[in-house]
Amino acid sequence: MFSEVKFPVPWGHVAAKAWGPPEGHPVLCLHGWLDNANTFDRLIPLLPRDCRYVAMDFSGHGLSSHRPAGSPYHFLDYVSDVRRVAAALRWRRFTLMGHSMGGSVAGMFAFIYPEMVDKLILLENLGFLLAPEDTEAWLKSKRLAIDRLLSLEAKQQAPKARSPEAALQRLLEANRHLTAEGGAILLQRGATETPTGLVYNRDMRVRTNREYLTVEQCVKLLQKIKDRVLIILAQDGLLVPHKLESRNQFVKSLREAFEHTLKEDVQLVEVPGSHFVHLNEPEVVSGIISNFLTAQNTRARL
Repeated sequence: MFSEVKFPVPWGHVAAKAWGPPEGHPVLCLHGWLDNANTFDRLIPLLPRDCRYVAMDFSGHGLSSHRPAGSPYHFLDYVSDVRRVAAALRWRRFTLMGHSMGGSVAGMFAFIYPEMVDKLILLENLGFLLAPEDTEAWLKSKRLAIDRLLSLEAKQQAPKARSPEAALQRLLEANRHLTAEGGAILLQRGATETPTGLVYNRDMRVRTNREYLTVEQCVKLLQKIKDRVLIILAQDGLLVPHKLESRNQFVKSLREAFEHTLKEDVQLVEVPGSHFVHLNEPEVVSGIISNFLTAQNTRARL
């Protein structure tokens, strides 16, 4: 059983779901880009029951308020969402678990507020958003972010209404790693029923801005929080070396750093499954995560 929670913020509220005893060890769960808190619905019931799990919807996602008109979604805004929720919960030290983009947010929060994070669990994420390879690509990404935002503002299109079947089909087409069951779970929180059909809740502006780091920065930051990081990658996910596009040297270089510089500092586990393995087949990762959550010495290999 879970309960719905809302945390007031200056532009509305941040919505969340909570499981477990209020006095339990706190675990804050962060979803991926364009997803919502329901991404943890099938995983959390399989984890230790003496923890307090709170899965939040980032601003512009799920049941959380959209940011005000004219305000883009910067990456650090998501990190600020986490800090606001932690303050509202009065959590001074807690575990962070993030999937995909949520892992990048969790990683950045841990680097900025290392004293607040006792353990960091990254699902299908290395702790960072992937960087363009060269300066021109980086500049192009920044220009594209601005142009997309202004284009969305100029169009001012009303959200498109779809039948439940069409809404689910569109979601599955955009997420080839999702099963129909997983897609339906995300859609429960990711869309609102209107007289003309289902309308996605997400704010289209969340597509417009990202933040990147170099490989050197990634390695140094991960070393700051060593001994308390668990990374789980799916063998058919988005970060498997032999399946990466040849142009994406960033991930390959970072994976090499994990094999050498970070090998003794970070626990990296590969499991069968896809990018949404925690939702599609939660039993594949639940035991690994449970052992890490309950371990007193996180240096012990899982």
